[in-house]
Amino acid sequence: MRALQEGERAAFHGRPAGGIAGLSAFLAESDAPASTAALRARWLLGVCQGAAGRFGSAAATLTPLLALKPGADDAARHYAAQGATTLAAIHRQIGHFSQARDLDDWAGQVASDDPVMVFTSVLGLAADAVGGHDRDLAAELIDKAGQLCSTAPPWWRERIRLGWVQAEVALTWGRPEEAIAALTRSVAEAEQLGAPRHVAKGLSFLAVAQREVGDPNSETTLGRAALLAESLGAWPLVWVTRGLLTSWLRDDSAAAERQRSSAEQAVSIIAADLPPHLLPQWLARPDVAPLLRS
Repeated sequence: MRALQEGERAAFHGRPAGGIAGLSAFLAESDAPASTAALRARWLLGVCQGAAGRFGSAAATLTPLLALKPGADDAARHYAAQGATTLAAIHRQIGHFSQARDLDDWAGQVASDDPVMVFTSVLGLAADAVGGHDRDLAAELIDKAGQLCSTAPPWWRERIRLGWVQAEVALTWGRPEEAIAALTRSVAEAEQLGAPRHVAKGLSFLAVAQREVGDPNSETTLGRAALLAESLGAWPLVWVTRGLLTSWLRDDSAAAERQRSSAEQAVSIIAADLPPHLLPQWLARPDVAPLLRS
C-alpha cells in the first residue's frame, strides 16, 4: 500500500514521474491484477505518465482498464471510467477532440451509478465541446457539471477541474471576468491542498484570462505557471506555458527565443513517447511546429 500512497502523492502533490517506478513495480509484483488496489495503481500510473508527458506509455497503461468483463463490479467500472476520462484528457492535449468525446461519453455510460464519474464524464464532454468549438453545448454541459459537483472534501480535484473548464467556457463567450473568478477559486484551493501541478495549470488558464482583460500581470502569472511546471517535470504544461510566452514576448527576440527553446524541449520529450503514427500529427500542429528549430 505504500507504493499506492507514494504514487498518489506523486500524481497529485509532487513530481508525477516520481510515482512511475513504484507503481510499475507494484503492478509487476501483484498477483491479483483485478483487485481494487491493482486497478487503482494502474490508473495512478497512467495519470503519472500522462502528466509527465509520456502519452504513449499512459495510453498503453490505461487501455487495459477499459476491457470490462460481463458482470464487472463497481470498482472495475469505476476505474474503467477513470481510465477512459484520463485517456480523453490526453487526446484533448494532442488535439483529438472527437476521440476524447467518445471516451468521456463511454465513461459516463459504464459508471452511471458513480457520482464522481458521472460528473467527470460531463465535465470532460464540456471540455471536448470547447475544443470542438461548440460553445452552446459547452455552456449547457458546464452548467450540468456544476450542479453535479459536490462541496465535500474528497471532491477537491473535481472542484478544481470544474473551475478550469468553467473558465474555458466563459472565455469562449467573451466573459474573461467570469473566467478569472472561477480560476481564482481553483488556484486558491489547489494551493491550500498542496497540489502544485493543479496550481500550475490553474495559473496558466488565469494568465490567459488576465490578458483578455488587459491585466499587466498576465505575463508574470504565466511565467509562474511555467516555472512551477518545469520544477515538477510536467512537460505538457511546460509546452503550453513556454509556447504561449514565446508568442507573448515576440517583440523581445532574445526573451522569445529563450521561451521557444524551453518549449521545444518539452515538445521533444512528449514526442519521444508518442506512437509512430501520431508523431507527424503532433509535430505538425500549428501550436507546435513554430516552436521547432532542431
